[in-house]
Amino acid sequence: MEICTVGGFDEVGKNMTAVKIGEDVFIFDCGFFLPGIIELQETEKIGYSLPGLRRVGGVPDERILDSLGWRTKVKAIFLSHAHLDHIGGLTFLIGRYPNAEVFGTPFTIEVLKSLIEDSKIRVTNKLRIVNQDSMHILKSSEGKIEVEFIRTTHSTIDCSFLALHTKEGTFFYALDLKFDNQPTLGSPPNYKRLKEIGEKKVRALVIDALYSYSEKRPGGEKVAEHLLEDAFSKVNRGDRALFVTTFSSHIERLNNIVKIGRRTNREIIFLGRSLAKYVSCAIKVGKCPFKEKIKIMKYRNQVESILRRVEAKRGKYLIVCTGHQGEENSILDRIAKSETPFKFKESDNVIFSSSVIPTEVNIEARRKLDVKLRKMGVKLQVDVHVHGHGSREDMRELIKILKPEHIIPAHGSQEQEKPLIELSEEFGYIPGKTAHLMKNGEVLKI
Repeated sequence: MEICTVGGFDEVGKNMTAVKIGEDVFIFDCGFFLPGIIELQETEKIGYSLPGLRRVGGVPDERILDSLGWRTKVKAIFLSHAHLDHIGGLTFLIGRYPNAEVFGTPFTIEVLKSLIEDSKIRVTNKLRIVNQDSMHILKSSEGKIEVEFIRTTHSTIDCSFLALHTKEGTFFYALDLKFDNQPTLGSPPNYKRLKEIGEKKVRALVIDALYSYSEKRPGGEKVAEHLLEDAFSKVNRGDRALFVTTFSSHIERLNNIVKIGRRTNREIIFLGRSLAKYVSCAIKVGKCPFKEKIKIMKYRNQVESILRRVEAKRGKYLIVCTGHQGEENSILDRIAKSETPFKFKESDNVIFSSSVIPTEVNIEARRKLDVKLRKMGVKLQVDVHVHGHGSREDMRELIKILKPEHIIPAHGSQEQEKPLIELSEEFGYIPGKTAHLMKNGEVLKI
């Protein structure tokens, strides 16, 4: 078994790992890295090209697979979930793997299809829709190889851990990791199956180490629901505008915003292209319980029209919109720049049901947005949120269950991943021998 840590091992984003078994190669995820541009669909035209994305480091540099002689041996690509840092890059790189089937859960594949449609790139690869907790036999020169999608929880729907079962043992891919035992939408992680896999030979575990420095559990979505209830109870009422912003792909959070927001007796409007995209994908796969309770405005003229109405009757509407990272051209960014018919007034409300993604670009963009809104007298409630990445305790739990021979931290900078190496020593792992702090483009042979 050979493991190439293609991307996401030196930064948060552009996640991609390749595993070679005999003469066959399998890819796990292929994501974007574009700090400051979280909702890529927000602009009228994405306008990205592979050379341009390579130039800014926006996609994994999987040309390492060419130098290894692996690229033409790629048999399949497995997608863990629908976040752009896990699937966004595939839109622009899939043409380099024409013979590879792509496997993903219904919502994940639907989002991928929408990205492909936006990019206007012709894709001939077979896109295979699979369910959580399913096993699939793969063609292999090495005999029987199976890929398994194991149900887990994160900050979007239809998420899976991925297990590649081979005669060399199991390669386990745990990005992203968060155990939520009481989700408000969907089911808890499949601990029973995880324990069964742990009783067999797990050769290597690639694990989300983003919060490996923290012992504090982030809390499940029920905690976020209570935070939202508290935030809604504190809004300035009467003829005051009410805006809420969160991650467009967080269908569970959006469901809770709608559920709580309906108690205000305001008409609930979703504004923005990325919100429209993800909600539409959830509707298509039958996983949007709030579809009848909202209106979605996607296009610029629709957005302008509804914002005129909000300006005239501020207390009538609850607006759920894009802009939680301060990203350019988002709804909140445009309002703050006075580029829309709606203008914030003193004592209007904005709830940020999100955290700032910890990159310099994002932090600065949100800082500027917050300053503008506060100068307008807007009442801001920030960090009404629990994040989608587990703490050290979640990592301990997964390591105890799976008992892997080798551990590879991922999903962060080297500094963010080092604490997981230290944590692994609690279980007797040896840095450099059974616990591996790897960089992008390196290969581990087991």
